[in-house]
Amino acid sequence: MASIKEIRGSRNLRLRRFLAAQVWILIFLVEEANSAGSCLAPVRPFVPSDSQAARDYADIIRRDFEVYIADIQDYFRCLEQERARAFEEAREVSQDYGRFLELVGD
Repeated sequence: MASIKEIRGSRNLRLRRFLAAQVWILIFLVEEANSAGSCLAPVRPFVPSDSQAARDYADIIRRDFEVYIADIQDYFRCLEQERARAFEEAREVSQDYGRFLELVGD
């Protein structure tokens, strides 16, 4: 019969292995998301409807628009890079599929 110490030790070992596996899965998913080129659109700048508030915060609002314009250009570049990556991947997968069909005789 196993002692309580042995049972706890085996549980701890299983828990450590489980947690290590979870960490590796998380790392893999983060890397996959990064390599997939997750492009995030910038948030539109806010313009108050009150003209006095717009004047009071004109410098901040102007800066928000400048940041948005720079960020939207980065976003468009990201989308184009992701589009190019996806087309290349689709071409490679199509070639892989052709080789697979040759292997199975279809």
